[in-house]
Amino acid sequence: MANRITSLFNIKHPIIQAGMIWNSGWKLASAASNSGILGLIGAGSMYPDVFREHVKKCKAATDQPFGVNVPMLYPNVQEIMDIIVEEDVKIVFTSAGNPKTWTKWLQEKGITVVHVVSSVKFALKAQAAGVDAIVAEGFEAGGHNGRDETTTLTLIPMVKEQLEIPLIAAGGIATGKAMLACMVLGADGVQVGSRFVASKESSAHQAFKQVVVDAKEGDTQLTLKELAPVRLIKNKFYNEVQELYKTSPTLEQLKELLGRARSKRGMFEGDLEDGELEIGQIAGLIHDVKPVAEIVKVMVAEFEEAKQSINSL
Repeated sequence: MANRITSLFNIKHPIIQAGMIWNSGWKLASAASNSGILGLIGAGSMYPDVFREHVKKCKAATDQPFGVNVPMLYPNVQEIMDIIVEEDVKIVFTSAGNPKTWTKWLQEKGITVVHVVSSVKFALKAQAAGVDAIVAEGFEAGGHNGRDETTTLTLIPMVKEQLEIPLIAAGGIATGKAMLACMVLGADGVQVGSRFVASKESSAHQAFKQVVVDAKEGDTQLTLKELAPVRLIKNKFYNEVQELYKTSPTLEQLKELLGRARSKRGMFEGDLEDGELEIGQIAGLIHDVKPVAEIVKVMVAEFEEAKQSINSL
């Protein structure tokens, strides 16, 4: 399955395991890389010293390429970037910020840079900033999301129409068939998040993994758009947000209700009532918790089978 993405990252399959806060520690990233795809450590939920420990452990657990996802709004971003250089990490996915800020700095140190976007406008800005590839993420995705609410099915061909550099599709992808669909639409590879949350190696709390497995169509909703749009499983906290909206709340009232560390409480500590439970719409198609190697094997096999079915039409 060699193409621009497998060549760029030196991986076997054009699949990236998304770097998700509280879910993507060294165990998940190394297992993904050992399975022939690109594993990512999610730096957004890690203090610098914890992050360095995860990078070291990941290096010890795999001899395959792996990378790091860094939300650029992270308060300790300079320290994180310094550790990336010091620990010789060769691939960085940036998100939630201006790609001009770090792209050249990282590339000058021999690091491949990919930027995550949710619109054509930001894809072109990232390309102009000189990134090596783009992740275009549709509205279906879990966690923090784009304000334009463009779905993956429409976003990928619109970005592809104007993009010259490699394109990775994200949002609503958990199967080989979805992977093939995205590549037919113009993607060179896919980034998968929610399916890997429900993996043995994910650092998510077991109770959260079970909620993902039990989720049905309609159980997630995008909310808190005034702060930063986020897709959540509906729970007690989500219902409290909806009740507050009935009072036409100010930004300060929304911030006060959100408070601090809700995502950690929900996804990492397993507080299913008062925590933020961030997951994509595709959770409705995730029915079990499996080892990463099995998830990748099934996805690749399904991709190949679907491709053969299309070829025989």
